[in-house]
Amino acid sequence: MECVVIGGGIIGTSTALELAERGLRVALCEKGGIGQEQSSRNWGWVRISRRDPREVPLMAEALRLWARLSERTGRDTGYARAGIVFTCADDKEYDQHERWGRHLQDYQLESRMIGAGELRNLLPGSNLEVKGALYTPADGRAEPQKAAPAIAEAARDRGAAILTECAVRGVETTNGAVSGVVTERGFIACKAVVLAGGAWSNLFCGTLGLDLPQLKVINTVLRTTPVENGPDQAVWANNFAIRKRQDGGYTVASSMSNLVDIVPNSFRYARDFLPAWKTEWRSLQFRLGGRFLDEARMPTRWAMDEASPFEYCRVLDPKPTKKSSERVLANARKAFPVLEKAEVAQRWAGYIDVTPDAVPVISAVDDVPGFHVATGFSGHGFGIGPAAGRLMADIVTGRQPIVDPRDFRWSRFSDGSKVAPITGL
Repeated sequence: MECVVIGGGIIGTSTALELAERGLRVALCEKGGIGQEQSSRNWGWVRISRRDPREVPLMAEALRLWARLSERTGRDTGYARAGIVFTCADDKEYDQHERWGRHLQDYQLESRMIGAGELRNLLPGSNLEVKGALYTPADGRAEPQKAAPAIAEAARDRGAAILTECAVRGVETTNGAVSGVVTERGFIACKAVVLAGGAWSNLFCGTLGLDLPQLKVINTVLRTTPVENGPDQAVWANNFAIRKRQDGGYTVASSMSNLVDIVPNSFRYARDFLPAWKTEWRSLQFRLGGRFLDEARMPTRWAMDEASPFEYCRVLDPKPTKKSSERVLANARKAFPVLEKAEVAQRWAGYIDVTPDAVPVISAVDDVPGFHVATGFSGHGFGIGPAAGRLMADIVTGRQPIVDPRDFRWSRFSDGSKVAPITGL
């Protein structure tokens, strides 16, 4: 093989597809099944609106890729260009959203501020009491349970080896450079490795002596049974977020609340994440529980001929918090009475991997030639996934990158750069 991709989420599968389409011999190794962790547990939003400005150029490319992704893969991804509405409760939020809109001035993408009257016309039957909204018709939605598997199958069609229940235990190097990977099924020789391991990336990087500042947050989501005459656009408000599903139901989640398990790495990276915690503390609920001991007991080193933690835990499957999801659903029903007819069909939760600046790493790692990382998407990975895969493939193959990758470089954590979220977007 010329390249091994570690991780079968939307980032890993998109990277594998791009490399296979360029004629490279590529294997994707996934410890569980394709898209079984956060890539199938997210909201399904495909948005450029309200993103960190550093992600906007890459997301603009992603919107173009999503538009023909079902055709390209030959499979249904559930993609629809339906628009997204970010409501503004007051003048301050309206001004913030209006300022953010300037980041799209260089792109031919429809996005505009609308007042309360136009919002009522856009969302008939709603009871939203807000100043207005940022409305981006160019945004869309897709089905998380369908997208990553469709991309993986398309990569297989083009010659990639898709290996599930095949955990990579570690990377072998020769003279300091990548020479292969050891999996639970055996050795695969290769010259390049792409780690797209999501919430597992920090642990894996540690096996190479690399320090990736990364923590996890938990978001609880539910889906409803189908209802008629609900909003076609995805809607974000201060106390809920909803997205119409392909089956006519809705994905409902909290727009402003995430659960954070206190674990050993919380203390290890406390200084790195302090700027983010200062700006996001209102949306974070910290919890000390069994996860602390689980991660404290988890080995950080192991022999290549013995089972790794990736084999003992194939899928991260946190328990959803029913109380909070009920509160969020009640808020959504108050804003959209049509949802009173909808029943809860399923609840789930997922681990979101985050970096100190809430921006991903999409980069080669100079300390280990041939090793690359595409992770830390901080809850923004699903929508940007196809373009992130293309950028990662550009870096691996040495092509001119589709966007400037500087903001996503690995070295920003050690080169003296200020690493923090951009506030006041």
